[in-house]
Amino acid sequence: MDRDDPAWRGQRDYTPSVLRLYDPFVLGFAARFVWRCPTSRLVDGYREHIRDRHLDVGPGTGYFVDKAGLPAGSRVTLLDPNPNVLAHAARRLRHLDVTTVEADVLKPLAVDPPFDSAALHLVFHCLPGPLTRKAAAIEHIATVLAPTGVFFGASVLGTTGRHTWLARRYLAAFNRQGGFDNLDDTEDGIRGVLAASFEHVELDVVGSIAVFSATGPRSLHGGSIVPPHPGPIVGASGTNPPPATDDRRTT
Repeated sequence: MDRDDPAWRGQRDYTPSVLRLYDPFVLGFAARFVWRCPTSRLVDGYREHIRDRHLDVGPGTGYFVDKAGLPAGSRVTLLDPNPNVLAHAARRLRHLDVTTVEADVLKPLAVDPPFDSAALHLVFHCLPGPLTRKAAAIEHIATVLAPTGVFFGASVLGTTGRHTWLARRYLAAFNRQGGFDNLDDTEDGIRGVLAASFEHVELDVVGSIAVFSATGPRSLHGGSIVPPHPGPIVGASGTNPPPATDDRRTT
């Protein structure tokens, strides 16, 4: 990703060293004691919604997909602009049929749709604001989701969230540093951008985090958005997957 890209700051810190510390700090300490949303609650969301042929946008270390209970060999596409993230998560998920795509979710997705489930988990608060810009990520995911597919995720709320003193200190610090860009992300705002791309939206707030799911992608029903032709995507074996056949489900 170009350093001049607005999304660069949100992903620049995910070096191999940081990724080794991510699970104990972010998913251990921060989730429970800062954001007051235990990781087990987020894992439950994965276990409920994930399906074979899954798209995981911003997979982090691969922790949640790993804990979701997918059978060995399930098809999972990992999408992230940071090659360190893709390599780390793919190694962890080597028991699955993994395809990695180095791309920015704020741009049209060069993937092989349709997907039966897609997740944007602990990523939305890292995307460059305002909400109207972030909405493009949800629109692009909706475009590649099957008509019966489910989209789900979680995001730290901005200043209007029900934060503790400690959470507000972390929120301010991460926004100054550039890892977050979410001070204006509200519960109603996130619900609104989800509803713009999906017919059915569920959103709960757990501590400082909005946990959501959505079904009925509007782009598929309207037919006005056409998924881009798949670009270079790499499977776990390092080779491009075979071309789609005529019996593939279409959007």
